[in-house]
Amino acid sequence: MKQELIYGLHAVERFIKQAPQSVFKLCVMKGRFNPRQQALLDQARALDLPVELVAKSAFNTVDGNHQGVMAWVEKQKDLSEPDLLQLAEQTTNPLFVFLDEVQDPHNLGAILRTADAVGVTAVVIPKNQSVGVNATVRKVACGAAETVKIVVVTNLVRSLKSLQEQGVWVIGLAGETDKTLYQHDFNGPIALVLGAEGTGLRRLTREACDHVVAIPMMGAVESLNVSVAAGVTLYEAFRQRQLKPDN
Repeated sequence: MKQELIYGLHAVERFIKQAPQSVFKLCVMKGRFNPRQQALLDQARALDLPVELVAKSAFNTVDGNHQGVMAWVEKQKDLSEPDLLQLAEQTTNPLFVFLDEVQDPHNLGAILRTADAVGVTAVVIPKNQSVGVNATVRKVACGAAETVKIVVVTNLVRSLKSLQEQGVWVIGLAGETDKTLYQHDFNGPIALVLGAEGTGLRRLTREACDHVVAIPMMGAVESLNVSVAAGVTLYEAFRQRQLKPDN
């Protein structure tokens, strides 16, 4: 059974709440506990989870703000293309987010956090040339990596075309278009596609889109960070969809 490390209070708290049966061991740094650490310890002990108090040096290999808490948990099974198609079929007016080779775990974590906030059906990432869900992603996502469905596909364009066959409209986000996101209707089954840091959408991915929209920019900066762009666009979609009672 594969294990993975998660760290940070938000990520560990959410994982224990969502899947306590998948926690192998909770590690907390020795010393005086703050209220959240103590509450986490109490919860873990109440659930009869293995708990270990460890020295500060045990966290030396953790790359990020661990907040004195980490846990070894069962690696969650990735959803795949058949799961994606099933979600599209079973969900009324689904909203998917496709990430075209996003590399930075901080960006993926931030996008998952926004996806959780607006009720995204699933976030879809390619198996190769893309950051996966690691400990840094889980930390930045503040628990959203445990609540948002994440689908890993072999071929992003093929998955987009499969969704189109099921009536999902594919909307790409790019700067090279005169149509802004505020001029587009985000109601109905939608797949929003965002490109990688720096390079944006790949040519084949863009060609697979039914529409391409841009975020209007008035300053000297040419583009936004992909996680910021995702937040802006998803909240416009959320605003529009909230106005329709069937969304």
